[in-house]
Amino acid sequence: MPVYWFALSITSHIDWQRAVVVFILLHALLYPSSNGYNSYNDRDTESIGGVENPMQPTKQLYYITLALDLIGFAFSFLISPVFAGCFLFFIICSRLYSWRGLRLKKYPILGYLLVISNQGSLMFFAIAHGVSNHLTMEVPFLLILAAGLLIGGFYPITQIYQHIQDRKDGVKTISILLGKRGTFIFCGILYLIAFVCLFLHFQMVDMLHNFWIIQLFFVPVVLYFIRWMLLVWRNPDKADFQNTMRMVWLASTCTNLAFLTLLILNHFG
Repeated sequence: MPVYWFALSITSHIDWQRAVVVFILLHALLYPSSNGYNSYNDRDTESIGGVENPMQPTKQLYYITLALDLIGFAFSFLISPVFAGCFLFFIICSRLYSWRGLRLKKYPILGYLLVISNQGSLMFFAIAHGVSNHLTMEVPFLLILAAGLLIGGFYPITQIYQHIQDRKDGVKTISILLGKRGTFIFCGILYLIAFVCLFLHFQMVDMLHNFWIIQLFFVPVVLYFIRWMLLVWRNPDKADFQNTMRMVWLASTCTNLAFLTLLILNHFG
């Protein structure tokens, strides 16, 4: 959802009807289907995502994910063929990421790049294109890159408590590759690069006040991130489900509020 508000906040002329349709297509169909299909293939028995004690998936879940994908793809043409193409590409990549026959998620670098390029950069472009009055294809590259980097700086942290379970499943995530300490360092560097991209873009369009507004909302995230990192440095067991979920909810809330604020100021202020 932060990627959606981010894209809306930087779009100059929004078609609000299409913006509502895009929101529904992504958050009621595409993302739930992707998560459901991943859960169907993973069959996790320990805490995963935002669920501490996951139920075992059934065949019905698989059929529901297929139905959601088909319905979403069909209705995505209401936005544009380009948006529909991005929608279909996301579905294919999501399936290949989780499908046991290929399971790209077991390759730490390839799986990681697939996630950040699709959930971040591709979706940012698709949303900015789909919600604009004239279905623009001219989405600023620095913002496309920043969207990918923001997802890239966040995603490994969500994997940090799953190392044992992922290894049992034969999956080597980017967080496992980096280690617990390395995960924090890597995520911090990517967030820094993302903020540099945002700074450069807003400086070029003479809207640096937008950059500083975003930074204001990220202060709680940075403070919690540093505090948690220091705890893990002293005791690796602190990279657990509870601390991860606190980080996830704090970062998601603050990021959503930051871009919602920009959206309100830029379009209703």
